[in-house]
Amino acid sequence: MKNGVGWYGLNVYMDEAYNWKTGEKRLKNGKPVVNATYKHHVETHGPLDKVGYKDIIPNFKPTAFDAEEWAELFAKSGAKFAGPVAMHHDNFAMWDSEVTRWNVKDMMGIDVTGELKKALDKRDMKFLTSFHHAFTWVYYANAYKFDATEETSDLYTDQHELTDFKPTKRFHDEWYAKLKEVVDNYQPDVVWFDWWVEELDEDYRKKFIAYYYNKGVEWGKDVVISYKNTSFPAEVGVHDYERGRPNKIKDKFWMTDTSPGAWFFRQNAKFVSPNEIVDILIDIVSKNGLMLLNVPPNPDGSIPQEMKDMLGDLGKWLEINGEGIYETRPWRVFGEGPTRIKGGGHKVEKQKIVYSDKDIRFTKKGDDTLFAIVMDAPKSDILVKTLSTSLSVLDGKITNVELLGSDEKVNWTLDDTGLHIDKPSKVPSEFALTYKISLLNEAEWGIGGEDDPE
Repeated sequence: MKNGVGWYGLNVYMDEAYNWKTGEKRLKNGKPVVNATYKHHVETHGPLDKVGYKDIIPNFKPTAFDAEEWAELFAKSGAKFAGPVAMHHDNFAMWDSEVTRWNVKDMMGIDVTGELKKALDKRDMKFLTSFHHAFTWVYYANAYKFDATEETSDLYTDQHELTDFKPTKRFHDEWYAKLKEVVDNYQPDVVWFDWWVEELDEDYRKKFIAYYYNKGVEWGKDVVISYKNTSFPAEVGVHDYERGRPNKIKDKFWMTDTSPGAWFFRQNAKFVSPNEIVDILIDIVSKNGLMLLNVPPNPDGSIPQEMKDMLGDLGKWLEINGEGIYETRPWRVFGEGPTRIKGGGHKVEKQKIVYSDKDIRFTKKGDDTLFAIVMDAPKSDILVKTLSTSLSVLDGKITNVELLGSDEKVNWTLDDTGLHIDKPSKVPSEFALTYKISLLNEAEWGIGGEDDPE
């Protein structure tokens, strides 16, 4: 399609537009609406009962995919982990599979997951595989109105109604088998789950968690799952917010999956600015989170130049400011300033928040280093109100303030209105600036039988 569509496999079988949650037809002026994806498919490929989704899969030709190029780009972006969408809603495996014939190795001759694993391992990066195939049960439900048969049920799932949300035992078994195969063959550090896993039988979810975590022990390395909604208990994984984040610090570590544009390839795609991605990253880290950034490739497996440029800019910023991001922890408060997310949660990026030089975010390392990240190049002197001597928030005495990436001496004073920092004559980055604040913590007095201190 000219503009692309994210859920092609679901929408293509909606000859009339349905609400997949209720099965009700979408009406316009009292009449059913013809789904645009269905219309495009029929006009381009022919009737769906003759040419269905299974028949256009061979048109996927990722001839420009280069795992080394991908991994090098990810490394230069400052990422510490990366990996492929192992399987999306369309039930197509992006690895060399014996479990399903619908896989990229048998049909296209390459093992995307395996090649990326090797390339990322060379760069000492953690390896993530994402799985979205729980929702496959809903995704292809209408396919049996057209080309799906018992013979192709290994792609389309067992025949059922659109609103039948109780997957069969066979579906559960295949869901688990695909996960197990990737765990066994590629040893991912992170298995990331999209939504709808919460609709699957709990016994299968428990079975996978036990298998994967026991494998981690066997391999001698830490592994973890990430999940959405209520798919797993908070104690067994990292909760994920899709294109969102909380509006406060969370006690438990969490993550965000977001994209600089659409999740998928789209002609003439519009991407947000590198500055916005940097600001989102900072806000996430200040609240005890982690960012998983989507990189939507072209149909041939190459990465769009806009994405290369954006990842390059992100990497340059992290080269300067990474000390205030990597291996840090949230401070007592996440930040200050006029700009704050309303509510927090999934999809809050729709709010289109724009941070200014009056917005500041905090991170820390140990008890002697605090980072104050000014969210935009300052237009005037900086005032960090949270550090006011009248608030008693600081544990120690400020001994030094420096601007990361700059050799310029930082002039600062501290009083009951806050930490005053003179505007730098030159900024090391066109995006956010990071001030490293060194603290001296006075030791506590000894106890028991000692003389009073002189």
